Amino acid sequence: MWRNTRTGWGLISMSLHWLSALVIVGLFLLGWWMTGLGYFDPWYNRAPWWHRSIGILLLFATLLRLAWRLWQPTPQARGNRFERLAAHLGHVLLYVLLLVVMLSGYLISTARGRGISVFDWFEVPALISHLPNQAAIAGEIHWYSALALMLLAAGHVLAALKHHFVNRDDTLARMLTPARARRH
Repeated sequence: MWRNTRTGWGLISMSLHWLSALVIVGLFLLGWWMTGLGYFDPWYNRAPWWHRSIGILLLFATLLRLAWRLWQPTPQARGNRFERLAAHLGHVLLYVLLLVVMLSGYLISTARGRGISVFDWFEVPALISHLPNQAAIAGEIHWYSALALMLLAAGHVLAALKHHFVNRDDTLARMLTPARARRH
């Protein structure tokens, strides 16, 4: 039930998937909203603090998720050869974009040499800082890779819905029901 099988996802993979999905969409919406805040808005400093803190926790969760995915079997993809290849490439690109978004966010936040406080629990040190135009370049990369991530995630959702409603296979159901429940 906790671990993946060749036929389905376990609870750990499912939980990390859905939690990540909610956090990623929430961070995107928060980030978009933050760009419109004025200097005297009470959320001008508070919203980025939340955004950075949650982003760092998401980075840790993503690294855990990648390690878990490498350690666990991956359920076989459904569909024809082209669909299976597209699904594989789409998943790889989702992870790459997610890591680019988080790395560029880190580079924005540490550009002046200060670490990132995560909810005042601990601080992630500024390992890379003071590069020429670091915040501006990382900011552009952060925005456009986040936008690309949202578009690819929308495609991911549409593909899952297509498998469920058009193909009538268990692709979506496998991400909603733990693997153990389907064993014979």
